[in-house]
Amino acid sequence: MLSRALNSKPRRSFHGVEKEDSCRSAASTLSEYGGFTDDLLPLISCDGSDHKGGWAESQHLTLRQVLRSSVAVVGESRLGFTEKVVLLDGRMCALKRFRKVSLRRGEFGRRIVRVGLVSSMSDYLVPVAAYFYSKRIKFVVCDYYPMGSLADLLASAREQNQTALTWNQRLKIILSVARAIEFIHSRNSSQEAKHLKSNVHGSIKASNVMINIDFTARLSDYGFIQLAERVEVGDAWQRKPQPNFEHGEVFCQESDVYNFGIIILDLLQGPNKDFEFCVQGKERGQALQVLEIGLACTNKSPGARPTIQEILLCLGDEVFM
Repeated sequence: MLSRALNSKPRRSFHGVEKEDSCRSAASTLSEYGGFTDDLLPLISCDGSDHKGGWAESQHLTLRQVLRSSVAVVGESRLGFTEKVVLLDGRMCALKRFRKVSLRRGEFGRRIVRVGLVSSMSDYLVPVAAYFYSKRIKFVVCDYYPMGSLADLLASAREQNQTALTWNQRLKIILSVARAIEFIHSRNSSQEAKHLKSNVHGSIKASNVMINIDFTARLSDYGFIQLAERVEVGDAWQRKPQPNFEHGEVFCQESDVYNFGIIILDLLQGPNKDFEFCVQGKERGQALQVLEIGLACTNKSPGARPTIQEILLCLGDEVFM
């Protein structure tokens, strides 16, 4: 039953990245589970409108329709599963199904509506369209990106001994993620929903960087760490471990910067700790300067790491001027 999927553990690939095939073997899609007594209940739009023209209501989406539309589990993490959903009108969405949620319905709804509103305000965050909350299942619906995640692109290329991305494409991705983090870190958390710390992401990693067809990127899963609890499963795409923070320091902006640094190092050096893409002349100088930024972000001392505003100044002044 559903609990089997929610508690299953994923297999790891050779590179430590959770692959689509391994995820599919570790968990089944929603469509394979039945017995939901509330399957006719509608999804709720993240603009807070239950029946007044929000996205979910305009699509007339119910749990039953989503159950029938889920076609594949394409990702898995400590928070839950990501499924590809193809609606009747052909629109593709990503469904994030949580493993364990302790929040009550009202608080969960208030937080996800706020997360959806904030996400819609930035071109560098993945929009959250709707959510569903019942005793047996909780999930959110987001935009789907056919290009997949940064982790997908890098792992697929490395397994085939190919170079998936040019330097300019990698730089575009780095800048997009930096701008997403800057937008988040500039939020005034005191003015947001109660108990929601809106100026920290908390789960920045390559599998949460979604790639557009022009190789700009959007950061996904913003706010999700404050909706669901993490369950210990294999989620180790990163080639460097996170530092041992003191209690209470993990969910902070310094941690976001550290994880951004890990993305930079993985994009530039790869598993062999050397540039895995062709870069010469001025571009090589740019890559070396960005590498220095990545190293500064992963400083073991949280207080010694640059802020995201300082990082963007360096990217602009040192790399492009």
